[in-house]
Amino acid sequence: MKSVLWMVVVLGVALVIHEAGADDECSTVTALVSACASFVNYGTPDPIPGAPCCIAMTTLSAVASSTGVQTRQSVCRCMMELITTYNPNATAIATLPGFCGVSLGFTIEPNTDCEFVS
Repeated sequence: MKSVLWMVVVLGVALVIHEAGADDECSTVTALVSACASFVNYGTPDPIPGAPCCIAMTTLSAVASSTGVQTRQSVCRCMMELITTYNPNATAIATLPGFCGVSLGFTIEPNTDCEFVS
């Protein structure tokens, strides 16, 4: 039952990102990353993000890896916008997937070109 619920959540988020406009898709990514606000802004809980953050990163990873290249590129563009917007916290944002033991399928760094994400 738990795995069915998890798949419904992942597919729901994937559908929102896939069918949304650029602003909407980034609001979904931003909402997921916002679960990590304490870690991004203050470095707490130290030294790794808490469970709500890692659940959000796991959801984002599942969406990025289970839906197509266009969705992964969209997630990439949104993450790049976040590290540009929150430049002083860019390193914290970039380390979130690794701290949570997941991969988004691309490297989060200022020079990442999302058009080459496959």
